[in-house]
Amino acid sequence: MTSSPTPSTTGTDFAELARLVKAAGLLGRRRFRYSARIGANLLAFAGGWVAFAFLGDSWWQLFLAAFFAMMFAQLAFIGHDAGHKQIFRTRKANDLTGLVHGGLTGLSYGWWIATHNRHHANPNHEAEDPDVDIAALAFSRAQARGKRGFLRWVAKYQAFLFFPLLLLEGLNLHVSSVRAVWRGDLRRHKLESALLIGHLVAYLVAVFVVLSPLTGVVFIVVHQFLWGLYMGCSFAPNHKGMAMLEPGHDLDFVRKQVLTSRNIRGGAFVDFALGGLNYQIEHHLFPGMARPNLKRAQAIVQDFCARRGISYAQCSWARSYGYVLEHLHAVGAPLRAAP
Repeated sequence: MTSSPTPSTTGTDFAELARLVKAAGLLGRRRFRYSARIGANLLAFAGGWVAFAFLGDSWWQLFLAAFFAMMFAQLAFIGHDAGHKQIFRTRKANDLTGLVHGGLTGLSYGWWIATHNRHHANPNHEAEDPDVDIAALAFSRAQARGKRGFLRWVAKYQAFLFFPLLLLEGLNLHVSSVRAVWRGDLRRHKLESALLIGHLVAYLVAVFVVLSPLTGVVFIVVHQFLWGLYMGCSFAPNHKGMAMLEPGHDLDFVRKQVLTSRNIRGGAFVDFALGGLNYQIEHHLFPGMARPNLKRAQAIVQDFCARRGISYAQCSWARSYGYVLEHLHAVGAPLRAAP
């Protein structure tokens, strides 16, 4: 759907909300919580590779492929938080954390920051948000009309193809990272080149030294597909199916961020599984807020939105996918009706 821009009430709404959040002490760092989480992630990741070596050439390794899909996502969530400067006070410490986690997962930290910052500045903006500029999908009628050839056919049936396409998200992240490094337009492109090459070599050597060629190939496919599915299922519910903004809209910062974002209910399990991205509204309003503080900020933001008459979207994880698929199906409807 496309939003109908509504005039902003004042230019001070965010300043007032920020005062409330700051008064609650929610803008401080949570270094101990992050240290514990990072330590647990790295210990589990290392333990997985030890188990991989001991298990040897066996089809039981496919269970470890699923485990590594989960771990890659959890490590990527830490890289995400580091990119937003949530973990440490200094840019250097956050960047070091992000680069290490990017190296472990085979992603370019610099490419991700540049792309993700553009998304945060203009979420769901047809012309300026890279997250809705995806060749295989259309998120507005205008995007659907612009599809040609095979991509037009995909857009027709994108609601049915959505989850199969998510299986390729891990590959897309790797390819996008390599392209960004290859272009040399990253601030640390030599370091990131070394990290990506090191990741690829270590990963392939580990897999094919321990596993036979057939088992190794199947292991990689299962791991990368499940990781892509996990990453896609973590990010897709947050904005897809929410208001799409057109050039010239006059929403203020608060309304732009809230009306294009959706929170996911679910308690501690969802908090862990989605890496805090289930508090997407609060994250978009305060991207530098430490992940453990987002839950406490939610009550403040939700109450503020209610008093201002700002729609605050929140639903279960399963229902969020329903909204996503309904939106994709509706966007593709004119293509299916066309002769």
